Amino acid sequence: MVSVRPAWEVRERGSVTSWFAVRLDLSDGGYVDVLAVVTGGCVSIEEVRAQPPLSLDDLTALADWIEEPLLEVCGRESGPSSGTPVHALPAWPCGIEGRRRVADEYLAAQREGVDPVSAVMRATGRSRRLSLKLIAGARDAGFLTPRHIRR
Repeated sequence: MVSVRPAWEVRERGSVTSWFAVRLDLSDGGYVDVLAVVTGGCVSIEEVRAQPPLSLDDLTALADWIEEPLLEVCGRESGPSSGTPVHALPAWPCGIEGRRRVADEYLAAQREGVDPVSAVMRATGRSRRLSLKLIAGARDAGFLTPRHIRR
């Protein structure tokens, strides 16, 4: 079970930085406490405490475990001193139109010589993992060439 609650926020020059306390209760009685920070549409982990200690593989998977609950709270919760959402994902069309726009962002970034995955992340406001899923969907829909050409 994962619980997320706002800890505090700082507003400066029109930008908001928010911290969230995330608690993951494990089935064996252990727990993981995380301090996550959200700023400019990016989520990063500042501190992790776990009992028992996490393995390197578990630490790598930690982001996947807490990502969805954290994004849910960021999109719907108000910060401690504000009446507006702390972080809401930009509107992005679903279905074929969304896949077409992902492909457009990806191809434009390639032409400009910049990282296409980062370009999709900026455009959609999604994490790297979710952006890769969107790119895969655009490939499956035929808007992007296959990643590996089969012989």
